[in-house]
Amino acid sequence: MPALFAAVLLAATFTGCETIDVDAGPIAAMNAAIANEPPGDYFVGRRMYKQDYKMWGWVREPGKPWKTARLVMLNEQTKLAPDREAGKLGTDNNYEYRLTGSFSGGLVYEPASDQFYPEFLLKGYEVKDPAPARIYSTKRQEDSAVRILATPL
Repeated sequence: MPALFAAVLLAATFTGCETIDVDAGPIAAMNAAIANEPPGDYFVGRRMYKQDYKMWGWVREPGKPWKTARLVMLNEQTKLAPDREAGKLGTDNNYEYRLTGSFSGGLVYEPASDQFYPEFLLKGYEVKDPAPARIYSTKRQEDSAVRILATPL
């Protein structure tokens, strides 16, 4: 019996499972495309609509990967957010935009998350892609009813 136990223990020790990241290829392709973005006086934004939160989404510099993006609160004094301008709050969840504007350097409090986020002064936008590649580790992050605030990959 001890020999059987040792054999089972040995088999369990050397039996591993290999995790295959099915998103590795698309993410690598997306990061390669991002690296080839033209430099300029603009930002790239990914709308992240959440029913319970008031932040706008993720904003990154052109040519930089999504993992460098910042979750922002929009200052809409000059230009309304795309969904608000259309009168259809949240209908652009997960859209990717080319944004013009700047970071104010200030932080804005968001009560539902009890956090402060950088303020982005929106001056303009254009839709870059209404169905872009996934930038999160879980598809559930894209669900507006789910209270996940996962950072991009």
